[in-house]
Amino acid sequence: MDWYKESNDSVIKSLDTDESNGLSDSKVASLLEKYGKNVLKEKKKKSMAAKLKDQFLDPMIIILLLASILSMAIGEVTDSIIIIAIVIVNAVLSIYQEGKAEQAIEALQKMASPKAKVIRNGKIMEVDSQNLVPGDIVELETGDIIPADLRLLESTNLKIDESSLTGESVAVEKNAKDEITTDAGIGDRTNMAYSSSIVSYGRAKGVVVETAQNTEIGKIATSLSQVEDEETPLQRKLAQLSKQLGIITVVVCAIVFAVGYFLYDFGALNMLMTAVSLAVAAIPEGLPAIVTIVLSLGMGRMAEKNAIVKKLLAVETLGTTTVICSDKTGTLTQNEMTVKKIYVDGTDVDVTGTGYKPEGDYLIEDKKMQEDDIKSLNTLLHIMSLTNDSKLIEEDGTYKIVGDPTEGALHTAAGKQDITKEESNQKYPRIEEIPFDSERKMMTTFHDKFLSDKIISFTKGAPDIVIEKCSKILIDNEIKPLTEELKQKLLNKNSEYAKQALRVLAYALREHEELPNEITSENIEKNMVFVGLSGMIDPPRLEVKDAIEECKTAGITPVMITGDYLETAVAIAKDLGICTDDSQAIMGAELNNMSDDEIREIVKEKRVYARVSPQNKVQIVTALKENGHIAAMTGDGVNDAPAIKKADIGIAMGITGTDVAKNTSEVILTDDNFATIVHAVEEGRIIYSNIKKFVSFLLSCNIAEILIVFLAIMFKWDTPFIPIQLLWLNLVTDSFPAMALGVEKGEADIMNRAPRSPKEPIIDKNMRLSIIVQSLAITVATLFAYNYGLNHFDGHIESARTVAFATLILSELLRSYSVRSEHKSVFQIGVFTNKALVMGTSLSLLLMLAVIYIPGVNDVFETIPLHLEHYKVILPCALLPFAAGEILKAVKSKK
Repeated sequence: MDWYKESNDSVIKSLDTDESNGLSDSKVASLLEKYGKNVLKEKKKKSMAAKLKDQFLDPMIIILLLASILSMAIGEVTDSIIIIAIVIVNAVLSIYQEGKAEQAIEALQKMASPKAKVIRNGKIMEVDSQNLVPGDIVELETGDIIPADLRLLESTNLKIDESSLTGESVAVEKNAKDEITTDAGIGDRTNMAYSSSIVSYGRAKGVVVETAQNTEIGKIATSLSQVEDEETPLQRKLAQLSKQLGIITVVVCAIVFAVGYFLYDFGALNMLMTAVSLAVAAIPEGLPAIVTIVLSLGMGRMAEKNAIVKKLLAVETLGTTTVICSDKTGTLTQNEMTVKKIYVDGTDVDVTGTGYKPEGDYLIEDKKMQEDDIKSLNTLLHIMSLTNDSKLIEEDGTYKIVGDPTEGALHTAAGKQDITKEESNQKYPRIEEIPFDSERKMMTTFHDKFLSDKIISFTKGAPDIVIEKCSKILIDNEIKPLTEELKQKLLNKNSEYAKQALRVLAYALREHEELPNEITSENIEKNMVFVGLSGMIDPPRLEVKDAIEECKTAGITPVMITGDYLETAVAIAKDLGICTDDSQAIMGAELNNMSDDEIREIVKEKRVYARVSPQNKVQIVTALKENGHIAAMTGDGVNDAPAIKKADIGIAMGITGTDVAKNTSEVILTDDNFATIVHAVEEGRIIYSNIKKFVSFLLSCNIAEILIVFLAIMFKWDTPFIPIQLLWLNLVTDSFPAMALGVEKGEADIMNRAPRSPKEPIIDKNMRLSIIVQSLAITVATLFAYNYGLNHFDGHIESARTVAFATLILSELLRSYSVRSEHKSVFQIGVFTNKALVMGTSLSLLLMLAVIYIPGVNDVFETIPLHLEHYKVILPCALLPFAAGEILKAVKSKK
């Protein structure tokens, strides 16, 4: 159906809905069953067959399979079967890990699902946009991403960015009243709002006409919210490292084969199998995959702590953050605005009560105000109620705000004098408006017959701007001239309130003989009548002060960037510890007259930026980045989107944030809390630290395995391990401990360290030394045990290999405990504090014992049951690398 050609009544009737009350829950349920979820078809998932195909097309696996076929051909059936079994087990483990990573990402995508404001059962509520159905009545405001295709029912100064559909960057003016009778292209359907488009200005109400694949965006099979596959810089570094180590390993294995076969005549097949198995065991081909899993699991842990991370790259970058630029309201504060003071008729009025519950008293000099004490108060409270797009909703005795918290506080203040928005709107309906925007910092609404038979406009906004545009003042409900002396008194009162950390708004009115033809800010918002001021406070969050202190300890600079007044911003910043004196604060307007070089110098010392514009925010973030900082930027509005996008880490508010801000960001805070950012940074550091731990573990073990076989061949000894044992080593010692190290809780001093540079190599000087010491220690210990076995225990090669096999596995498992901290002894952090590692190493140990002691199995692996005299050699040798690692840490700590 061409919905844009239909009248509003026809659309409502066709969809069997109600414009005022919306759909009922039962109707929604049946429509959901009929139409399904409002989500576009996802990119086709890789099938199990495709995953298996990828696994078996891996070059190392192909080589192993060829070796298995070769073994079968010469009659070594058991070896062939074991090789195939190990390949299958490895493939199943890899597919399982890949599946876990996919599930983690999918879960996070669902958590980040955008919301929509709908009318259902006669009430306004927020629902996941994926649960919208045809017939739902949706309310839109500036910053919303349109969640489905809508036929507009009401609109006010509505402009929509349809660039995702049409490619046209200029916002399109929309009007619900437009009648279109002829065929029209998408860009000309001015009474429609299409899914994935963005409300760039104004507000509207519409009815859902199409969802999911039936939307216009669904028809061309694109999605704004689709998360693209990406590879982080860390993953690229590790993939490159794996390739480099792989090349070295292949060269060494080729030398092993050549020396063993051509010089020492160990047998072509035996040396080929040994070389191939060693290459498979030593090349950390799964390293990038393990990193992806650890990053994904880290995203899950962050989500549990109220930070939804949309991209793997953000997890990595969070750990390098050096400065956090935060908005004040709701992030550093509780976001429960409460009007505490009102200035009207030249009198200060104190307002009691907290939160959004409309209960409290109006006091003058600590005495309860009488009804006729302040004649203009009624007018002021009506302006507060009418220049307001939020809604105060009661649910089970609890009051909450749908919309802007500041406007919600005004509802509550008016409600304490029994003035409600519903009643005010019925008496004095809004007939036109000039919506608020962050540039002019005002909002104006038009109403009929308030004080007289004339049309009246009410304006609410920033006091310095509103006062400047007033030429008269309302005193005792009479309009009088606003002298320069009175104007200065009002500005002084505004400063007085701001110094008390109050957020101050001013209110004015203007009478019109009739509704003006040209409703613009320049034409309307001048020569107004000043009515009063309100001062509200949003107290700092209790936990933020500690989070700010933690930032400083971690070498991270907290910065406040706010649209609020300088005095208010500084008062809150000082209380939280963001700044210590007024010299660390600056007004956004001052930045407008500075060069880029000057701004780069300013940001080195300033910690508070007040009355900033969207462009100022971009200037600040740009300057910080040019100074070498890794900058995180928080925001909630459309005007924050450019700065969020410019920052290294863009962080959107999950509760108050617009869909545009959320769509631009890499991280969404579900609790709008600054402390959550600090938790996310800490988690980012822990994840990177853990990745370094298992990289160090894998490389030291793999290098040791190469050296052991290489040196044994050079010494003209029999190979210390048969091919099956090498493959078993790869399965037993690499997978379980490495994954367990990836979920290490993190060291206690992780936030006492300076942020790492993004250019810092994954293997730094300390880590390189640790890998060298550990790989050499494991090599020496294993070769000693092997040589001892060759010369003792009746000189049986099976005995020597079993002793070397057990020594190497135990050395590597003990290495996984030593690598848990770069500085502290394992005994300081607690041997059993990583339960996953305890379980992983226990499983590895059981698997080792299985191939040594279970009859039949040990025949296949050519091992013998070990006795006490064997362990007298194995245990000291296995403890040697562990002791070397602990001693190295002790020496480095003393330095």
